[in-house]
Amino acid sequence: MWPVLTVLAVAAALGTHLAWRRRHERELGVARAELERCRRAQEAAAAEALARQEALFDSMIEGVLVLDETGRVQLANRACAQMFDAPDGSAAHWRGRALLEAVRVHEIARVAERAVREGRVADEELRLPGEPERWLQVNAAALRGAEAQPRGVILVFHDLTRLKQLERTRQEFVANVSHELRTPLSHIKGYIETLLDGAKDNPEVATRFLQTIARNAERLKLLIEDLLTISELESGRVALQFQSVPLRALVQKVLEEFQARAAGRRVTLLNAVPDLAARGDAVRLEQVFSNLVDNAIKYGRLEGRVTVSARALDNGEVEVAVADDGPGLPADALERVFERFYRVDKARSREQGGTGLGLSIVKHIVQAHGGRVWARSEPGRGATFYFTLPAADAIEGRSA
Repeated sequence: MWPVLTVLAVAAALGTHLAWRRRHERELGVARAELERCRRAQEAAAAEALARQEALFDSMIEGVLVLDETGRVQLANRACAQMFDAPDGSAAHWRGRALLEAVRVHEIARVAERAVREGRVADEELRLPGEPERWLQVNAAALRGAEAQPRGVILVFHDLTRLKQLERTRQEFVANVSHELRTPLSHIKGYIETLLDGAKDNPEVATRFLQTIARNAERLKLLIEDLLTISELESGRVALQFQSVPLRALVQKVLEEFQARAAGRRVTLLNAVPDLAARGDAVRLEQVFSNLVDNAIKYGRLEGRVTVSARALDNGEVEVAVADDGPGLPADALERVFERFYRVDKARSREQGGTGLGLSIVKHIVQAHGGRVWARSEPGRGATFYFTLPAADAIEGRSA
């Protein structure tokens, strides 16, 4: 009897154990599956957070570079890679490399070393080697651990190139304006002093001196008017009165006004503009043609020819050209000729007169009309100045 009971008890215990084990394994499997699901969810959330962080990091305008305690690159964003001309604009291959191996600028390494020693470097300006000229502002801070142990350096770069260019332009503009104003003022002051010293008693001399004073006063007036025009155009305060402008009639009016000046240099003025109309401000466009024709007469050759022509383009624009047959322009002057006060031949420009602002005014007026302006030339074969305007019929057709 007892053996049977013992066998039954063992069997029951074994069955209970097997049932418990199956249940335990089933519950363990469910727990493991839940843990795996949580792990994957955490990994996905971490990956998504990292992707958002990297997207935000790469969207920054400032370049950011993080070094570890050994001075090797730990992290760098896209802006930083582009500032230092990394291949493909990516800093991925920089990771783990020494700072100089990545950026190749010794001044940056010195800033990082200062940040480690001093804890912080603020507003350090430096010029990157090579051309074109580029300037950066660098801010750096040392990274410290819980016990103030060094953990690396973070450097933040801001591109100052545009600001430096604007500052240089401002300085050149002030210097040029000062010079342009000083020259006629010096002449006026000198002749007035001579008149006051007794030259006024000689009618012939007094008349000649007063004529010179009048010419320099006119030059001052023109310079101030051009400066005001440039200021208004650049600030966007000029309100253009758009209308349909017949170009041939406008050009003819301008050429008639310049006939006397052209005759003084025995220059022939030709109106080769067909019956085309542009959409623009007639007063401002007359100023454009006047500046270009005046420029062509002054710098073209004696007994030469100035031709104004135009043609309709397929894109709904009119292209206008003002050509002379003078000595032309050197290739390096074609990009700069529309800058304020830029002169190809300073000595000849002073002799011919003018404010040095005419072509810059032309550029701003044309751009205010939505057009483009450029020049072409070959030394010894004249120069041609081109600009585009919206065609009147094209604009009217789109607005109908």
